[in-house]
Amino acid sequence: APEPLAVGALRVDPRARTATLDGAALDLTPREFDVLHYLAARPGEVVTKRELLTEVWQLPYGGADKTVDVHLSWLRRKLGETAARPRYLHTVRGVGVKLVEPS
Repeated sequence: APEPLAVGALRVDPRARTATLDGAALDLTPREFDVLHYLAARPGEVVTKRELLTEVWQLPYGGADKTVDVHLSWLRRKLGETAARPRYLHTVRGVGVKLVEPS
């Protein structure tokens, strides 16, 4: 079974489909969890929105980047950060997004 993932104080448990930050449970929708899990499995790696649409939404040929943006902004809010002052979720302009351990 898949092992729980840890990035900084963020824990993602794919088996239980739960995520915690500093020990507090994050109230995520199934899709938000899927996005977070996908990114947490690739810490520090830049993931494109197209890749997220393909792998998480199963929409290889379409779907709007907007959809990804909206879910990322919800995730940011739940992680207690903003796009302007990111801790875990960093946007790489024109490329995609990456999940990193806060410095």
